[in-house]
Amino acid sequence: MSWSTTTAAEEFLAEAGDFLRAEPARNSVVLTVTENLRVKAAATPPAAATPPADADPSGPPGTGRTLLGWWRPDGGPELAGGAFLHTPEFPVFLTAMSRQAAAELAAELAAAGRLVLGVNAEQETAEAFAAAWRQRTGGDAQVHRRMRLFRLGDLIPLDPRPRRISAARRRTGPGLLITWFGAFAREVGDLADEDHAAAVDERLSYGGITVWEAGGARFRSAGVTRAVAGMVRVGPVYTPPELRGRGYAGAATVAVSQAARDAGAQGVVLYTDLANPTSNALYQRLGYRPVEDRIVLSYEPAKAPS
Repeated sequence: MSWSTTTAAEEFLAEAGDFLRAEPARNSVVLTVTENLRVKAAATPPAAATPPADADPSGPPGTGRTLLGWWRPDGGPELAGGAFLHTPEFPVFLTAMSRQAAAELAAELAAAGRLVLGVNAEQETAEAFAAAWRQRTGGDAQVHRRMRLFRLGDLIPLDPRPRRISAARRRTGPGLLITWFGAFAREVGDLADEDHAAAVDERLSYGGITVWEAGGARFRSAGVTRAVAGMVRVGPVYTPPELRGRGYAGAATVAVSQAARDAGAQGVVLYTDLANPTSNALYQRLGYRPVEDRIVLSYEPAKAPS
C-alpha cells in the first residue's frame, strides 16, 4: 500500500514531518492543524480521551476524527511524496503530490466509505482525485472556490494606522468574536459547519486573535495560527459590513503580520479567494506575493459506498 493513514498526530509527523517542513509555506494548513491536534492530545488526560460524539463505532476507523495520511512510492522507506488531512465535514486537503498518489487516495477513501464533501488541492492534483472519485462513486465535483496562497515579502504599512490594537485574551468575552467567525464563514461560503466557539477558544488560548479597538469599541478582528516550522498563517480577517472601506483591513493585517515577525516567524502567509479582487489587491499592496493557486471542489453530501 502506498498510502498510510492514522488519527495520531505524533505518528503522522514522525512519518511525514520532514516532507511537510521542506515547504512550510505551501504546507502551512497541514502543519498548523496537526500542531493543534498534537497540543490538544497532549493536554487531554488519557482517561478523558474518548471518541467524539460523531464517531460511528460501526463505520470505518477514524470516521468521526481527523484522518491524516502520507504517501510513498511502493510503500518504501524513502521520504514521503505527499500527504493529506481530512477533518470530517471539511474538504480533503492535499499537499503537492503526483496524480497517481491523488488517484490512489481517492480510491482508498471511497473503498473505506469515508464521507468526503470536497477536495482542496492544486488544480491538477484535485482533478486527478476527482476523476478517481467519480470512477469509484459516480460523484461529480463542482468548483466551489479558487484560492491563492500569498507569502509576505517586505511589509508595506498603509494609512490610516490604527489608534489602538490590542490582543484579545481568554478574559475577553468571546461572544462577538464567535459571531464574527460565523459571519466570515458564511460570507466566504465555507463548506463545513464549524464549531466557531471552539475555534475562538483555541485561538484565544495562545493569543491568536487581534482586535481593532477605537474609542473602546471593537471594529475588526484578525486571527493568526500557531507558529509551526517558522511559519504563521494570517486568517480569518473580518470587518463588519457597515465598517468596511475605511482602511481597517489593511491596518489590522499589517499589525498582525508585523507582530508575527517580531515574535520570530520566518515567514507569514495567508490565503485569498480569487473571486475577491479587493482583498487580492490589498494584500499585494501590503507586500504579500503569490506562492501557489488552489482549487476547492465540492460534492453532494452523500456517503461513498463501501
